[in-house]
Amino acid sequence: MIQAVLGALVIGLVLSMLGSGGSILTVPVLLYLVGMQPELAIASSLCIVAAISAVSSIGFIKQKMVSWPHVFLFGVPGMAGTYLGAWISTYFTSQIQLSVFVGLMLIGAVMMWRKQNAEFTQGKLKLANVLLQGLLVGVVTGFVGVGGGFLIIPALVLLGGIEMSLAVGTSLLIITMNSSMGFIKYYSLLSDQGLQFDWPVIAIMIAGGFVGSLAGQKLTQYLPKATLQKVFAVFLVVMALFITTQSII
Repeated sequence: MIQAVLGALVIGLVLSMLGSGGSILTVPVLLYLVGMQPELAIASSLCIVAAISAVSSIGFIKQKMVSWPHVFLFGVPGMAGTYLGAWISTYFTSQIQLSVFVGLMLIGAVMMWRKQNAEFTQGKLKLANVLLQGLLVGVVTGFVGVGGGFLIIPALVLLGGIEMSLAVGTSLLIITMNSSMGFIKYYSLLSDQGLQFDWPVIAIMIAGGFVGSLAGQKLTQYLPKATLQKVFAVFLVVMALFITTQSII
């Protein structure tokens, strides 16, 4: 239980300090610190990410820093994609899922290293691209159990044509929608297989994520975001290599 609490605190810290990336840590924490089976770790991560994102979005909603049209434009196809991704996962082994997950970690590391969120230049609304991107991000979310914030935020700004100030809050709601749909599908699939979810661990992870998020908001004003992003990028590469050696090879 101590490992779960520590892992959840780190996830909350990363989410609040970087705006994305925290959810990509959830699966490794559940796999290696808690000791869950890969299938249950992926499914449980969706529940945890959905809950933390939902609560984190409340402040943005109150401040009217959410673009509701984009929530639905990106989120509805995203939910369909997440359901599809979870269904597709039943035809692949957990090693394949983790291999895709490692690939996403490396992509996330590159994006964290090379770009700051503030560098994204607002583009024009490209409706077809937004719908397609929402669907694809949803498939990824359902297949490997990550929220996909590091993909959603730049897509909203570059393809959706919204301001960066609205992208973070909008992204949190989209992550909530996608992750919730993915968990519903996984719960049905895994329950039919007789697998049991560890609800106490899930609850502890959610609570720890909230506490970590509050602490991260305090620390953000003292630590430079650019440096944090590069440190996290290196950490993602190290973690990707660890998962590869421990669970894939």
